[in-house]
Amino acid sequence: MTQNVNRDSLALARKTWRTLEPYHGGVYFSPEAADEYAALGVDARTGYFASRSAALGAAPADLVIATFYNFNPQLVRRAIPAAWEAATPQRFAAARLSGIDATLRRVLGANISSPALARAAELARSAAEASVCHPQGRPLFAAHAALPWPSAPHLVLWHAQTLLREFRGDGHVAALLAAGLSGIEALVTHAATGEIDAGVLRASRAWTPEQWEQAVQNLRERGWLDDGPHLALTEDGVRRRAEIEHTTDRLAALPYITLGPAAAAELRSLARPFSLAVAEALLPWAVDRLSADSA
Repeated sequence: MTQNVNRDSLALARKTWRTLEPYHGGVYFSPEAADEYAALGVDARTGYFASRSAALGAAPADLVIATFYNFNPQLVRRAIPAAWEAATPQRFAAARLSGIDATLRRVLGANISSPALARAAELARSAAEASVCHPQGRPLFAAHAALPWPSAPHLVLWHAQTLLREFRGDGHVAALLAAGLSGIEALVTHAATGEIDAGVLRASRAWTPEQWEQAVQNLRERGWLDDGPHLALTEDGVRRRAEIEHTTDRLAALPYITLGPAAAAELRSLARPFSLAVAEALLPWAVDRLSADSA
């Protein structure tokens, strides 16, 4: 896979992904999706694991642990494989799509039929399809890429961003592995940047305080974290964390480079209002970032 990767193309790829990410990410906070999972007999968290891994088939817990990477394995094992006794992977995948369909219809209203959304869907699909011939080493992406495309433009845009997100995510896991970070250690270094609260990361992935503290200690011994009372990266930790992000950006750049800078910029401009609407409704912490990225 040959890519003409330079600093400008990496920056545009990252900004375009960040702009569209809330449009996809709304599914994880969608009350309509939670209702769909409840109708299958599972809670929202089990529905998350089952619906996101459904593209892999009736995956065992260890496969979900491996591909999702940073969740406490005990949390995953409470959901998988029990979810497959409640419903088939196909029904969970359908529930996910039905849930986000209802959410987007509610949040976007009449804008769901706008020419701007249809054009954004067309561009995003072109970017996503550029990656389909490169599934190697990207299991979650490859599984989702094998799913049929929806027909409605608002769902085409969502599915395209799902593929682009999983393409990037699989590359990020590879970068973390190359850097020698376990799932919980990756979370600790993220928290140490100050971008997100450590308690939120720990609780959302169900790590115990003792497991978290052990990971902090391990990272201090390896030179990633300062020894002070506050969670903070060392100078070397900042450098290594930046290397991980750079590697992730480089591994994720292909679809945006193929799309081209003008089309990627157009996609970003068209999709921002729709991402912002989803963020305002479901992901309020992403609103400021979207506003900052518009500069």
